[in-house]
Amino acid sequence: MTRYREICAELAHHISGGELRPGDELPGVRELARQWNTTASTVSRAQRRLADAGVLELANRRRARVASGGALAARRFLEADSVLTLAGSDDPALDLLTAALDGRLRIATREGSVAGLDAVRQGRADGAAIHLLHHTGVYNAPFALGMLRGLDPHLVHLWRREQGLIVPPGNPYGITGVGDLPGRRISTRRPGTGTRVLLDRLLLAAGHDPDGIRGPQMGTHLEVALAVATGTVDAGIGVRSAATDLDLDFVPLAWEDFDVALSGRALDPAAHLVAALRTPALRARISALDGYDTTRSGDVTKLAVTQKAYRTVQ
Repeated sequence: MTRYREICAELAHHISGGELRPGDELPGVRELARQWNTTASTVSRAQRRLADAGVLELANRRRARVASGGALAARRFLEADSVLTLAGSDDPALDLLTAALDGRLRIATREGSVAGLDAVRQGRADGAAIHLLHHTGVYNAPFALGMLRGLDPHLVHLWRREQGLIVPPGNPYGITGVGDLPGRRISTRRPGTGTRVLLDRLLLAAGHDPDGIRGPQMGTHLEVALAVATGTVDAGIGVRSAATDLDLDFVPLAWEDFDVALSGRALDPAAHLVAALRTPALRARISALDGYDTTRSGDVTKLAVTQKAYRTVQ
């Protein structure tokens, strides 16, 4: 039993590390048995286990081959019992993602994008859910590169989502954009959150002082929507899905990338997250919330500091 597990783990490590690539053919069962000083039946059992996990492909009278998605499947196999800890921003769709991962994802905090990156940098979380708009117009990558410098930062794309102004049914105050907010009581998010960064940038672009906006600071998008629904505020900034949930009106402002930033060493524990994001069933559930685009969900991007370039990896 121990030898069988060792063979599974060794093959999975070779595949996840890129030494064996999709389509590569493994040596014959008897040759592998000699290499590992074990029996052919033990090797066959290990290969069948990896085939069940999507790491290998088996066919009659053919040697085992690495499956097309073998690298990700191998990381999932090796991290079968791992739990990914996430900090950072709030999003209603995160609850769907957590449910789909069935105990393999734990949301530690939802205190905002900057706080999430700080938690990763200090080792208090594996990844940070972020949506930070840089002055260059690029989302997330510049901030992850800066705050996770030296940690081999990567981005896992969760989804794109629509941010806007949540207003009462019928939009009684005639709010059409951020230029109509001064003088109104507005529910906002805390400083350091991606939503607050977006609002401040849009206000500055419209010629208004962000510090002039008055109203309570809320912890979640649902709390913002509740403040509007109860008449506590005239409007609030949040995601479209929060407005839809409470039958409120919505004035669109921007589509933004919502990603997980993590260090290179957290890529393997994130394998289950990546695999879940690529499943049509989860994508459909997220899209049904309204205001979400899951076209690139599960894409993994390595952030290169020296080259100032970003490339997508398997």
